[in-house]
Amino acid sequence: MIRGGVAARPYPGGMDQPSERDDEADDLMSTLEVIEAQPLATRGEAYESLHVTLARRLEASPGTPS
Repeated sequence: MIRGGVAARPYPGGMDQPSERDDEADDLMSTLEVIEAQPLATRGEAYESLHVTLARRLEASPGTPS
């Protein structure tokens, strides 16, 4: 099953269950749609806020070795 352009992972019982990552991708797409619907003058502030939020989440998540 495809959700938000990303395939859902099959549930061991045979049912499709969206992963947490799928939900996050859907949330991000919804946020971007809301930002794009705003007047041009306010989009910059909305994108800056989104950038700060994503940067904090990235810094808080465990890193992967390079």
